[in-house]
Amino acid sequence: MPRKRYQTKLDAPYLKRAVLQPEKVQDGYPFDLPWLRDKDFEIKFGEAVTIIVGENGVGKSTLIEALAASAGFGESGGNRDHAGRPGWMPLADALRLAWLPKVTSGWFFRAETFFDLANHLDNAGSPSADFLSHSHGEGFMRVFEERMSRQGIYFMDEPESALSPKRQLELLRILGRLQAAANAQVIMATHSPILMALPGADVWQITKGGITPVDYRETSHFRLYQDFSSDPEAFIAEAMTDETESQF
Repeated sequence: MPRKRYQTKLDAPYLKRAVLQPEKVQDGYPFDLPWLRDKDFEIKFGEAVTIIVGENGVGKSTLIEALAASAGFGESGGNRDHAGRPGWMPLADALRLAWLPKVTSGWFFRAETFFDLANHLDNAGSPSADFLSHSHGEGFMRVFEERMSRQGIYFMDEPESALSPKRQLELLRILGRLQAAANAQVIMATHSPILMALPGADVWQITKGGITPVDYRETSHFRLYQDFSSDPEAFIAEAMTDETESQF
């Protein structure tokens, strides 16, 4: 039986903060990530849209997955009805989430499991599915347009992975509407400078030193694209000969 969805008139964000419970910390991954070595780890959410940025390997997806799992979403993504096996993300059990109010509607978007989940929904005859009759990018956009039109909380792990720059602008407009209406909360990990530039969003950067607020213009992602746009030939020439890839 589908869960009854609680509606609130309060503005997002609904998830206010996530706090690490030191007594539940375990040995090994992901607890050995640098930003989790501080047993006082805490992240607060002050806007309807929060964007997590950082290089590969710093734990962006790990954080998104842990928050989603702690909120009741499963490893394959989808809504809370697709919860899947318990305990799939160890960090989730070590986080304490604070809500006002707690919302149960929403969606966890994982690019790497999108095809399997969409195939399941199509085969199950979901009335709002039919995602696989579109191109990969169009299927992504259909999910965003349909699922994110409702009040809820939405976790997104690198949604730009199958989106052209033009499609990323479409997603940016969807996020902009959510941000303005404040009737849904989005927590997203991305490498896209286009999505990072959402007006009014909180942007947090994960580095070996921790998690800190950042202006998207100060991220390595934005600066790389800026350098490329200012002088593409020189940028590519240097990149082709720079074996250390220091600028990346």
